[in-house]
Amino acid sequence: MTALLVAIFAFQLNASMLSPALTTMEHELGATAAQIALTQTVFFTAAALFSLFLPRLADLAGRKKVLLGILIATTVGCVISALAPNVTVLMIGRILQGAAGPVVPMCLIMLHARVTEEKRYTRLMAILTSVNGGIAGVDALLGGWLAGTWGFRAVFWAMTIIAAIAIVLVFFFADESKASETSAMDWLGVFFLVVAMGALITAINEMQKLAGANWLFAGILVVVAIAGFVAFWETEKRKKNPMVSTHYMKQRRTWGLLLTTLLTMTGVFAVMNGIIPAIAQDPKFGTGMGANVVSFATLTPYALIGLAFGPVAGILASRFGYRNVLRVGQLVTLLGVALAIYVAAHPTIIGLVLVSVILGFSYAGTANIMLNGLGIVLSPADNPGYLPGLNAGAFNLGAGLSYVALYAAQNMIIGNVTLGYEAALITGLVLVVLALASSFLIPQPGNDE
Repeated sequence: MTALLVAIFAFQLNASMLSPALTTMEHELGATAAQIALTQTVFFTAAALFSLFLPRLADLAGRKKVLLGILIATTVGCVISALAPNVTVLMIGRILQGAAGPVVPMCLIMLHARVTEEKRYTRLMAILTSVNGGIAGVDALLGGWLAGTWGFRAVFWAMTIIAAIAIVLVFFFADESKASETSAMDWLGVFFLVVAMGALITAINEMQKLAGANWLFAGILVVVAIAGFVAFWETEKRKKNPMVSTHYMKQRRTWGLLLTTLLTMTGVFAVMNGIIPAIAQDPKFGTGMGANVVSFATLTPYALIGLAFGPVAGILASRFGYRNVLRVGQLVTLLGVALAIYVAAHPTIIGLVLVSVILGFSYAGTANIMLNGLGIVLSPADNPGYLPGLNAGAFNLGAGLSYVALYAAQNMIIGNVTLGYEAALITGLVLVVLALASSFLIPQPGNDE
């Protein structure tokens, strides 16, 4: 557990520790804000694409071996980023750091192979997954302090140290395991899936610019994505040992879970990471908080409550089942978003903190953990890596689509900022209602469909 936790820490720091240091990076590298933002986009895109196939490769080649390879690539990426003389080299470092994308599902699969008693596994799984929402906000605060004191390179050196410790711990204490059936890796299927998802993620990133987006470029990418998915399906249908058989892709364990994950993320992600901080900082139609303190009222309570409640959600899931706990989490998420709609019209700092706390309990500490856990326990014994990998893709797609959907709704309201905030939040509310409905499509873990 210690080895796996530190491995997840290593990924989480790469994902969240850099956010407060972006302006410092801009000044120290003599780059534009757009160039630095692109390095972040490249990291998260790489993380999403690596997540699609590395868990399956680990099933076949050995999970400990692949996890060590991931952590070594991440460490090398951290060193390159720390020494980067310009944005181009920094981009290369961030792509290598993106190899850490599938660390969470990989660690959950390794834990499942080691802990066969389901109730015990569920509790330990929740402890590992609760870290995935941010280390109680301390990671971002530490990143800001390191960048402010010693410059942005100190942040990457801190990431390097944690990743190196993770390599040592995984090497000495983690167990090796493989899938019950192993075959050659389906690299042609991987190629088409990565092309399809890469094109779709890039299209969504372009769409996020809304009025400033190149919609022709985004449309072409969507066509490429559709062609890639069709090629992937046809490849898997004909392959003797496919990455994912079409038999599994047709089952509710696959599309029911992926749809629920996609809708939940699309409904919630931009609420906590965009709309609520915007209301908090809005001097005229919000509470007018400064950028240096806004996290203490929004993201820190959210991450802290999520981290603390995650293990409790695991205990509840071991007693009442993943799906029931997921649905309770989604219902409370609906209450949190409904309260956010009220707070948008009557903004107070206490109201914002309350929204952050409720969504910390319901999404970060419950729904997010149950969705990750279901990806593991719904996977078939002969292919445990495919569903966690695809589920990670659904999380990433949902995060990107969330900004597109909610900000599009906000921008439709012209001349009334408060109504714009409310329109975005109502859109999130509707999406979470749809996610709750789609959760009833997810089959019971352990039951044959």
